[in-house]
Amino acid sequence: MDAKKGIALLAAVFVASPFAVGIGLVLLVGASDDDKGGDGAGGDFVLTAGKLRVGPGYVPAQYAGLIEKAAASCDQGLPAGILAAQLNAESNFKPNAMSYEIKNGQKIPLAKGIAQFIDSTWATQGIDGDGDGDRDVWDPADAIPSQGKMMCGLLKTAKKHPNYSGSPIELALAGYNAGWGWVDHYDGVPPQRFANGQTYDYVKDIMANQARLTAPDNSGSPEMSGEWTKPVNASVGTAYHVPGGMWSSGYHTGIDFSAAAGTPVHAIGPAKVVSAGAGGAYGNQVVLQHADGMYSQYAHLSRIDVSAGQTIPGGQVVGLSGNTGNTSGPHLHMEVRTGPAYGSDISPVPYMRSKGIRI
Repeated sequence: MDAKKGIALLAAVFVASPFAVGIGLVLLVGASDDDKGGDGAGGDFVLTAGKLRVGPGYVPAQYAGLIEKAAASCDQGLPAGILAAQLNAESNFKPNAMSYEIKNGQKIPLAKGIAQFIDSTWATQGIDGDGDGDRDVWDPADAIPSQGKMMCGLLKTAKKHPNYSGSPIELALAGYNAGWGWVDHYDGVPPQRFANGQTYDYVKDIMANQARLTAPDNSGSPEMSGEWTKPVNASVGTAYHVPGGMWSSGYHTGIDFSAAAGTPVHAIGPAKVVSAGAGGAYGNQVVLQHADGMYSQYAHLSRIDVSAGQTIPGGQVVGLSGNTGNTSGPHLHMEVRTGPAYGSDISPVPYMRSKGIRI
C-alpha cells in the first residue's frame, strides 16, 4: 500500500465503545513519508500502580483477578490499571461486545469480546488462558490473558525505541489500537491528524483513566507521613531515556544527580522499604514502595541507612551517595517504577512534579 496516494479512512461503527478502534485494526489514511512525529501523546501522564479499584463504576469484581494476573505475568512493568482502562474503553467490560465495519453499505462484524479482538489478531495472539482446551475470544478468561500477552509484547518492542514520541506504555497502547506499523511510521504515537484522532484520543483517554481504576495502597497508614522532597541536594545530570551502549537496555532507565560521594540521599516521599542491599550493576541500592503503589529506587550508594520492611516518612535519609556498582564516577542514580524490579521504569520527573517536588 502506498500511503502517499491518500487512502480513505476505513469506516467503522463501534457499538461497544465510542472510541475503541479494536486490536490490530488497520486504519487507512493519507500520509506522506515526512509526516512523522511532533505531536504524539507525549508522555505527560503519571502512571499509577497497585491493586485495582473494584465495584460499581470501576472494575467489575469478576474480572479484577484476571486483569491483575495478566499484568503480573508481564516482565516489562505493565500496570493492571492500564489493562483495566483498555477493557473499559474497548467494551465497557462487556464480554459479549461486538464492533462492526461498514462495507458496501452493509454492517459486517469486526471486533469481538471484552478485549475487542478482530479475527486475524486473535488467530496470532489468542491463548487458552483458563486451560480448558480452547481459545474462546468471547470468554474473558481467555481474552484478558491474551490482551495482557499482546500488550506485554508491544511494551517490550516500545522500549527498544527510546527516541520515539511517547512513553513505552503510550507507544504500546498506540500499537495495540492501530497496529505497530503506524507507530513506526510516525516515530511515536500517531498524531491527532491520523484517523481523525482515534488512536491519539484512545491513548490519551486510557492514560488518564488508569489512575481512576487503581486503588491506592493504604496498608502503611497511618504511619506513612512526611513531605515529598528531592532525593538529593544536587543538580540533574544524565536525563531519562538518553540512548547509549553503556546501559544494558540501550537507554538510561532513570535520572542521575551530580552528587559527590557521601551526600545524604532522602526518600522522595513516605514509603515502605522493599529492599536495601547489593543490587548488581546498581551497586548498593534502596527500593521503596509508596502509598500509590509506585516505587522509587536509589542506586550506587556508599552507605545504606534503612532496612527492608521499614515504614519511613518522606525526607528520611536512606543512605549516602557513592560510586558502587557500574558507574563512571560518584552520583545518585534514581528511578521511578511501576514495580520493584528493573524494567518497569517510567519518567521520574513528571512523577515527582505530580507530588509537588520542584525539579
